[in-house]
Amino acid sequence: MRNYIYTFLLLFLFTGINAQDYSTLIGEANRSYEAKDYKMSTDLYDKAFKTESKNPSHLYNGACASSLAGDTQKAFKWLNLSIENGWTNLTHLKSDTDLDNLHSKKEWGKTIEKLEKKLALVEANYDKPLQAELLAILEEDQKYRKQIYETLKTHSDDSQEMQDLRKKMLRSDSISLLKVKKILDEKGWVGKDKIGAPANSAIFLVIQHSDLETQKKYLPMMREAVTKGNANSGSLALLIDRIEIREGRKQIYGSQIGINPKDNSHYVLPLIDPDHVDQRRTEVGLGPISDYVKTWNLVWDVEKYKSELPELEKLHK
Repeated sequence: MRNYIYTFLLLFLFTGINAQDYSTLIGEANRSYEAKDYKMSTDLYDKAFKTESKNPSHLYNGACASSLAGDTQKAFKWLNLSIENGWTNLTHLKSDTDLDNLHSKKEWGKTIEKLEKKLALVEANYDKPLQAELLAILEEDQKYRKQIYETLKTHSDDSQEMQDLRKKMLRSDSISLLKVKKILDEKGWVGKDKIGAPANSAIFLVIQHSDLETQKKYLPMMREAVTKGNANSGSLALLIDRIEIREGRKQIYGSQIGINPKDNSHYVLPLIDPDHVDQRRTEVGLGPISDYVKTWNLVWDVEKYKSELPELEKLHK
């Protein structure tokens, strides 16, 4: 399975294909993958990587496509480049069925060993107490949200069960926010090199689920953290979207979903320049919006969305 997590905003300084063209190629490669045209997807990734091959998530996704296409040589090449450029999710790597074609090759064991050794070196420098604290916060942040997701399958949104869960979630969020604000004010936005990627993501999630003033307060800190590699550019994009929507402006990356009170249907909240949203998403390591909105059983049709946008803006206001 391709992965969109823990990618970094890149500066494309190569000639021939600029950042926009790179993003276009990556987007087309993603769409070919979704269409199960793995050969075409591999070819598109290959074109992109000939000009830029530093994004670990893109490289990993390319390895998945080439593995499924039967091109194990490219798959191992891109997988190892991904690890060299920051890929650290060993659990995902071992369980990803897209890479099953590689398991029988002798290079597979060497690749696993390479990542294990890298992780051992990295984790030796972790702030273990802080990591443990943030992982506990992460578990707490997700606990009630998972329960709400499951409860919605069998109960209405305004049911007593949902109301009780939301109260518990808000209480939990308030406690977690106090802890994370203390960490941020004392230590700054701690990078995954010090606490690991999951614990690092806990900082973002708690801020993402906080009030507007808190989000605005820590947005500059997160921007700076992204430039230093201490925060994820895709996560920053989601925080920016949430602030834009909360302040009455259009979002940029299409991450915020609304509910139409007339029929309880979901829709993508007002978005700037819908024609180029995938290009913007690719630049920060997010997958195509057509994939993203499937979570809410939506089908992305840009022309239809543009025609409905004036009404969506009125609905949002």
